[in-house]
Formats: sequence, structure tokens, C-alpha cells
Amino acid sequence: MKYYFFKLLPPRPTFMQDMTPAELQLMQEHAGYWRGQLERGYAVGFGPVADPAGGFGMGLLELPDEVDPASLTAGDPVIKADVGFRAEVFPMPRAVVRAAPRA
Repeated sequence: MKYYFFKLLPPRPTFMQDMTPAELQLMQEHAGYWRGQLERGYAVGFGPVADPAGGFGMGLLELPDEVDPASLTAGDPVIKADVGFRAEVFPMPRAVVRAAPRA
């Protein structure tokens, strides 16, 4: 397995405070997409980050060697919509994660 830090940059720094109804709908689609990746086991966690300089989205990805993280970001509805969002993905050479809970 390989780990990646995913950063979603919105179209403007004030996006979290002033998104339009259409942008809110797109963000709901985005959240649904990443919930699906969570269920697949590819996303460990994701959510908004309230950075005072401008909020952004983040995700921690855990991917099999054969899965390219760019394929996941390319499938994100906010990226596909081409309305100013940018995705950055950074490999994590070493990730310390908690063990799966025991059943």
C-alpha cells in the first residue's frame, strides 16, 4: 500500500464562506464521490480545512500499488466540472496509521 495527501484548492479563498447554491450542489456531489472512495477503502479520511488564509479540502488516501491517485482526483466531480478547483496529490514516503479496529 501507498499513502498520499490530497489537497483540493477551491476557486477562491473565500469559497467556504460564499459558495453559491450551484457550488453547494457540486460540493455535495464531491462529498458523495469521496464517501464512495472511503467505502472502497481508498480514502482513509477527508474533509474541509478552515485555514484562515483560505479554506481547502484534504484527504488521506491509502492505495494499492497499481492504483494511480491521479485517476481518483480526475474522477472528482469538482475537477470534472472545470470550474476553478485544483487538486494536488503528494506521496507520503512513510505514513503512520492506526490499526484497523478488531471485530
